[in-house]
Amino acid sequence: MRNWIILFVFIFMLYGCASNEKKVLLKSGIWQAELMVMDNQVLPFNFELQKTPGGVYGMNIFNAEELIQVDEISIAGDSILIKTPVFEGYIAGTFTENSISGEFIKESLDRIVPFSAQFGEPERFPNVEKPLVDISGIWETAFSPETDDTYMGKGIFTQKNGRVTGTFRTATGDYRYLDGVMDGDSLKLSAFDGAHAFLFTGKVADSVINGTFYSGNHFKEPFIAKRNSIYELPSPDSLTFLNEGYEKLAFSFPDSSGNMVSLEDERFKGKVVIVQIMGTWCPNCLDETKFLVDFTKKNSSEDLEIIGLAFEYAKTSEGAQKSIKRLVDRVGVPYPILLAQYGTEDKKLAQEKLPMLNHVLSYPTTIFIDKKGEVRKIHTGFNGPATGEKYVAFKQDFNTFVNTLLKE
Repeated sequence: MRNWIILFVFIFMLYGCASNEKKVLLKSGIWQAELMVMDNQVLPFNFELQKTPGGVYGMNIFNAEELIQVDEISIAGDSILIKTPVFEGYIAGTFTENSISGEFIKESLDRIVPFSAQFGEPERFPNVEKPLVDISGIWETAFSPETDDTYMGKGIFTQKNGRVTGTFRTATGDYRYLDGVMDGDSLKLSAFDGAHAFLFTGKVADSVINGTFYSGNHFKEPFIAKRNSIYELPSPDSLTFLNEGYEKLAFSFPDSSGNMVSLEDERFKGKVVIVQIMGTWCPNCLDETKFLVDFTKKNSSEDLEIIGLAFEYAKTSEGAQKSIKRLVDRVGVPYPILLAQYGTEDKKLAQEKLPMLNHVLSYPTTIFIDKKGEVRKIHTGFNGPATGEKYVAFKQDFNTFVNTLLKE
């Protein structure tokens, strides 16, 4: 596989020794980016490129209400390297004043998605027809229907004129801030956050959406959504539980210094403990991590401990620890994140590391332990800020439950 970072360093050194030719500068302003996914489909998103007087580039990526600030952009000659916050994915390529051509790369998964960008296009999906339907509301959704892999989702959408925003919730999390349009009778939604590249397309007729979900250029599946204003997913507190014969959660995993950490350690005794099963590659986990960081800032207590268990797809323990450190540094995580697994994020293998659980259904999964060391609740998935009212309700429930445990 091409190692774009090594190539970039080589170009940077070569360019540094070259004569003082006039440098090509990327234009500041709004750009439209495109990722080529499967079936010759194009996944678009917009970003704003800025350049400081000192010559440093910055980028804001837009997904509906979400703004992702990118401050790691390197230029060498006509080569560019863009590293998105926290996640390992990066964009590498070449550029002119008005264009960028390259690839979105996730090395640990050996995934490469063709990438291009053009300056001056403010629309995510340009040249669309007048919408023939308004899809605002709740949609009961079956992904991979009538197969062994089927699972349910809840579409939550708002449409203003032709623009559509919202997300799909599932039992394991949400599909982030989706942004798009109704183009005649066609639905087009996309999101790019540096970890995942999502595209949803579909035809709408008679309160039914028949569509396809694309994740990068490595996965696709059909979905069918039907209007259902009262549809709700199963309670996230009912999906994961302790197996019969187990009374407590137990584990021993290394921290960033290689020290083995266990719930039997003195620092956790007699305290409320929140255990976060997560991965640094997981956007829903990032949402939860930011929430937990904010919670600890506003609710400092000597009787509360939080600990993360990271299940990483980085191929080496060193690579996995590097990803963990990047998350800790970028988000300001004050609690320990232990390396529970590397080389794969496979949930069946994760469950083998935690045999007291009936399964690891989702990243993240959050386990609440009281001062006696007993598991009081296990919350599967995370309703992030893209879910609107569900996120507000989650925060209220979380605060109330943790404060109840602390008062016991």
